[in-house]
Amino acid sequence: MSNVPWSDDRVTALSKLWQDGLSASQIAKQLGGVTRNAVIGKVHRLGLSGRATPSRPARAAGIPSARPLRPVRPPPLPRAPRAAVAAPVESPPEGPGLVTAMTGLGAHLCKWPIGDPKVPGFSFCGRPAEGVYCAGHAQTAYRPGKAKPLHREEEVRRFLRGLAA
Repeated sequence: MSNVPWSDDRVTALSKLWQDGLSASQIAKQLGGVTRNAVIGKVHRLGLSGRATPSRPARAAGIPSARPLRPVRPPPLPRAPRAAVAAPVESPPEGPGLVTAMTGLGAHLCKWPIGDPKVPGFSFCGRPAEGVYCAGHAQTAYRPGKAKPLHREEEVRRFLRGLAA
């Protein structure tokens, strides 16, 4: 901690400059030999709180004051269209399946389990299928989910971060 010589004349000058609205940095420059922090400390110890006008940075002559800038929000992104809901396919009647694992569950047969695998008589649907299940069981197995909002996509987030920078 340095000992700043605060003579009565310097304290009077500090008080006047502070009341005139100068910043601590400006006062330190005018007094010389003191830092901005030393000025702030002395102002605090003297209890100088009221100011005539708040300190404002000097503007270049001829430049009109600008309104504060507000961040510009990008327009909302279009929502992804909802997936069309397929017409309901009639589910096959539940009953004993046509195939078991032992009788040959082929590649193009529905693999929808029927019954409890721990109980004798467990089987699979076995109807013709495109994919894993027949049309009726596929409708039960695959439910359309909500479309993911575009602002959650990583590529869109990177783009929006680029706009903010």
